[in-house]
Amino acid sequence: MTGTPPPPPPPPKKAEHYAATRDWPGYYAAVLGKPPRDTLLAALASFEREGPPGVAVDLACGEGRDTLELLRRGWFVWAIDPEPAAFKHLYARVPPEHDRRLQGVLEDFSADWPDSIDLLNCSFSLPFCPPRDFPAVWEHIVRSIRPGGRFAGQLFGDRDSWAALPDRSHQTRAEAERMLAAFDLEVFREDEKDGNDAGGFTKHWHVFHVVARKKQP
Repeated sequence: MTGTPPPPPPPPKKAEHYAATRDWPGYYAAVLGKPPRDTLLAALASFEREGPPGVAVDLACGEGRDTLELLRRGWFVWAIDPEPAAFKHLYARVPPEHDRRLQGVLEDFSADWPDSIDLLNCSFSLPFCPPRDFPAVWEHIVRSIRPGGRFAGQLFGDRDSWAALPDRSHQTRAEAERMLAAFDLEVFREDEKDGNDAGGFTKHWHVFHVVARKKQP
């Protein structure tokens, strides 16, 4: 007589499961080893047509996928994140010859960074800036980028599932366009889709992917 077979193990969580609850160590483990974001790669391709590498801020750098790419291409990088686990993953993967071009800062969105930077990269993280702080953080971002420098990253739209959470910052398309008035848009792609998995986790995504060049005065 055979017994009842054990239930199958639960499906592995996706990265968005962890991000939804701000479980950042779980998120970093889920995305470790993934390639740099497309918006960063697009910005870097434009810079490489214009001149040598410069100074970048990778704001809320996470486990470091974008920071590592910037270092690989010769940039000096201010990598900023409030989570010690982020730097545990990042520092373990930085080649020794790149150490001198990396400045790690354990701080949240209110961190200080240099003025007149060439690139401010913020991949899939600005929605996690508390709404009360968002206007000042965005003003700091815009002010710190030199004319001809770039912003690369994502803004989340008002129809995204997480827009209902009181600790998230989301924008309508019109609001996002107004925020970017100081820039010429090189990429402004609006994606909207539903996602789900076998574990029953569902999410509606509404994301603006942005690469924008700061206008000359």
